Amino acid sequence: MNAELLATLKALSDASRLRIVGLLAARSYAVEELAAALGLTPGTVVHHLKRLEAAGLVSAQPNRPYVVYSLRLDALQSLGRQLDQLERGSTAEDGIRLPGPDGQPIAAYDAKVLRAFIVGDRLASIPAQEKKREVVLRYLLASCFPEPDGAWPEKEVNLRLALHHPDVASLRRYMISGKLLTRESGIYRRTG
Repeated sequence: MNAELLATLKALSDASRLRIVGLLAARSYAVEELAAALGLTPGTVVHHLKRLEAAGLVSAQPNRPYVVYSLRLDALQSLGRQLDQLERGSTAEDGIRLPGPDGQPIAAYDAKVLRAFIVGDRLASIPAQEKKREVVLRYLLASCFPEPDGAWPEKEVNLRLALHHPDVASLRRYMISGKLLTRESGIYRRTG
């Protein structure tokens, strides 16, 4: 997370400052008007406004005998875009792509999960969280069973999975329950 975004979020981490932002979203206010609306002293309001101004969220305009503060909507929209990028995993750190089994880049979330659970070609542990386990299982499916129309006896499935993790029975069971593989008469096939 970059320092500017962190400073902006810190400026918004106070309830009084959030209330000020809420009021300024409707219209511009003088310090005294904000103080009256919030039930705070003008000095306290000035302190909060200075923090918001330092973060680039408000601007001040002299309007004698007062100073009128306005919300900078462009800064708020920029904050929203940055938070959206964080959520989507498209920041520099989260946007790192890992090559998948076929050498093609994979989604950022998948890359993070695989960096955490795959060491070399081996699975360090089977994730307990279902969403992470699905990522690992899809990776193993592509690695162990790249042939889309293949059919493998259970012994072959075990040998292929054992190259990545010793608990082949759990991996088989998860792949079947996750509808990645089907089993019929001891023969395993990829689904879809």
